[in-house]
Formats: sequence, structure tokens, C-alpha cells
Amino acid sequence: MLCGISGEAPQVPVVSPKSGSVFEKRLIEAYIAENGKDPVTGEELSTDDLIEVKSQRVVRPRPPTLTSIPSLLSVFQEEWDALALETYTLRQTLAQTRQELSAALYQHDAAVRVIARLTKERDEARDALSKVTVGARASGNDDAMQVDSTGLPDEIIARVESTQASLSKTRRKRPIPEGWATSEGISAYKPAETTDPLYPGGKTLSVNTSGDSALVETAEGVVSVFSLSQKQIVHSLQANGPVTGAIWAGEKVVVASSTGSVKVFESGNEVANFSTHAGATTGLALHPTGDIVASVGVDKSYVLYDLTNNSVITQNFSDASLLSAQFHPDGHLLGAGGVDGRLKIYEIKTGAVAANYELAGPVKRVFFSENGVFVAGVTENSTMVSIWDLRSSKETKVLETGSQVDSIHWDYTGQFLLTGGPSGLTVQQFSKASKGWSEPLRSAVPAVAVAWGSDAQSIVALNTDGGITLLTAQ
Repeated sequence: MLCGISGEAPQVPVVSPKSGSVFEKRLIEAYIAENGKDPVTGEELSTDDLIEVKSQRVVRPRPPTLTSIPSLLSVFQEEWDALALETYTLRQTLAQTRQELSAALYQHDAAVRVIARLTKERDEARDALSKVTVGARASGNDDAMQVDSTGLPDEIIARVESTQASLSKTRRKRPIPEGWATSEGISAYKPAETTDPLYPGGKTLSVNTSGDSALVETAEGVVSVFSLSQKQIVHSLQANGPVTGAIWAGEKVVVASSTGSVKVFESGNEVANFSTHAGATTGLALHPTGDIVASVGVDKSYVLYDLTNNSVITQNFSDASLLSAQFHPDGHLLGAGGVDGRLKIYEIKTGAVAANYELAGPVKRVFFSENGVFVAGVTENSTMVSIWDLRSSKETKVLETGSQVDSIHWDYTGQFLLTGGPSGLTVQQFSKASKGWSEPLRSAVPAVAVAWGSDAQSIVALNTDGGITLLTAQ
């Protein structure tokens, strides 16, 4: 009767009921304390399960003297048996480990396949949702892929037509306001002062009609009203996510975010919150009526809002995601730049596409001239501004600024086109008499967004550090 652990005759033998093997009590108790299992079968075992065996005390034999060949052979045989047993145990453990590793690899591979399948189904569902949304608003036929064009309610059409009629009569003949900036004055503009950084990385800038208050992103998801005269924040407005655009609508503020939300604030208080877009909102535009706002988004649509009663007027879908928008100064057209490199001109009353202008990349900026004749477009990472004549739908001019253009802004008179980028800003002047272009100003002030101050007597630039630089005549 030998111990299953030591291989020697046990002094205090005990039997494991799990395997029926005999062990030295002190050795098996130490093994159970460390592993909690039977060393032979691997089943759960406790010291209370052990059964003591009543036997006569074993007298240990004298160890062999190892002085004879038979005794040496006996020792070698025992060593060989022990080595063979250990090798067998190692092989058994190796086989078990291989099985566990194989099972783990199969589980990992299955998990990766499931994740890939779910990701594919998610992307297909998102695409299908966009198409279903387009189809749901189409004009009642069986083609769910048709891109719709939705007209406006009669009350809104009346407001649009009234505004167009009043503005189109005076737009081309109106004189330049007294005290408006001249080419000579603009050429003398220099950086007068720069505020401390408000929010590095922010690209939102909108100056109100008085030229004193600016909308600036001051934190992620926060747009603040910044007083240019007082050089301080008046109050802050909370969006629903990272800000993608903010504009003035009279005394109201409209803020768009990457969550698809469009919020309206008045006197610092939220008065409306729209979530019409099925994706990020990428741009905002104010109608000449002053109470109609348009938003564009990655869901391939533009949405019109009525700020008089804080309601959605209509949603019109395109064939590509839209990045930028602006209304024609008469209010009967909406220009929208798409990721497909097209500048689309929509008729507001019907929602139909009146014209398509091709550019070399995603159109990130659109701006109409105040004379109502020209429209300018800028693509991503471009140094050029493309200008089309709406009367002939021909590209009449490509302004090469020599540096990347991130923002453009035409002044009220339609003479001066302001451009801004990380390498600086320029002012391009159009002469109605000569039909030519000149450059009265080129400044090294970096600007991710630009706007004209009151009477174009100053330029407001949001620099790459998030600070506001004011350029005036020195």
C-alpha cells in the first residue's frame, strides 16, 4: 500500500472516496489546501471526505546501499517509472490545454464574425432608413427611391412672394449707403486687437446687423453671445452636441449641432428645439423675411422653419448629403452645397432644383452676392472661389487667393467678397463699371471664419486659436 503522491508507504494512510487511492494524510491535506481537488481524478475534494485506514505502523526499510548492480538497476527502474508517469501527465495536460485554446479561438472567431455581421446590418439599416425617409415624403408613387420636392403652404408662399417683390424692385438700383467702406479704406485695414482664445477649434462666427454682437463657440456644445465693444461674453447658449452652425435671426439666435438638433433662443432662453434631421445638421441660412430659417444635413435634406410660431414648414430631400446653404437676397432661391461636388439651386416655393453647378470637391461654403446676380462656392481644402452668373448659369470667374479658403462673406453692397483661411484673409472687389476684380486687402491674420462689421468699416475674424481679431483702418 503506497501513497499516490509520494509513492512511498504512508505512515498515516487515508483513502479518497473520489478515486479510491491511498495517500499520506499530511501530503493529501496539503494538496487539498492548495488545490481543493483529488490529485488523481481532479474532482472536488475536502479533508472531511478523507477516510482513515486502520493499519499497523509501517517500519521503513533501510535504504539500499547502492553498492551492487541489482540495487542500482532497481533505483534506475524506479526513476524511469517516475519519469514515464510525469511525461504521461504532461501530455495529458498539454492535450487539455490545446482543447481549451482551440475552443477559445473558435469563440473569438465567432464573436468577430457576429460583430462584423451586426456592423454590416447596422450600416444597411441606416442607409435603408435614409431611403425610406425620402420615399415616405415622395409624391405617392411606387418608387421609394425617388427624390421628392415638396412645395410650401400658401401662407408661407405669400410671405416669400411679398418679400421677393419688394426686394427685387430696389435691389439693383439701391445706392451705396452713406458711410459705407471704400476700397481705399479697406486697403488700410490692420489688426486692431485680438481677444484671448475663447475655444480653440471652434469655427462658428456670426455678427448681427448692428455689428456689435457676435455668436462664437466657447466650449463644446456651447455658443456664446460676445459683445465686440465690451470684449466680453454676454450670455451662453447650450446646444445638444458639438456646434456645427449658429446664425442671428433678428434678436433670436439659431444654433445647429452634430446631433441633428436645431435650437432657437430668444433673450438667452430656449424657445424651440427641432430634431427633424436624421443625422448631423451641417449648415444654417436665414431667409430675407427674417423669420424663416433653413438647415441642411447629412441626411440629404434641407428643412425650413417658421420662427413666428416655431414650427417646421417642410423638409425637402436631395440625392446627396448637404454641407452648406444660403438664401438668395430676394428669398426665392436656396443655394446648397453637397458632398457630391454640386452647388444646387432650389426654388423655395416648389422645392424643385433650378440649377446644378459642378465643383471639384465637397462644397463647404455658398454665398450669394447682394446684387442677386452672382453666387460663390468654395470646396474643401481649396484656394479658389468659383463664381457663377445666375442669369446664364455660367462660371464667370475663379478667384485664386493663393491660400486655403475656409470662409467667405459678401458685403451688403455686393462690391467686396471677404475670404478667410488658416494662412490669412483677403478682400476681393468687383467693379460694376469694368466688370473686373481687384484685391484691395491681403492680411496674414489666420481666420477659420470671417464676417463684416457695421457698414463694412471693420472685419471680424475668428482665428485658429479661437480668439476674435478685429481689423479696422489704422
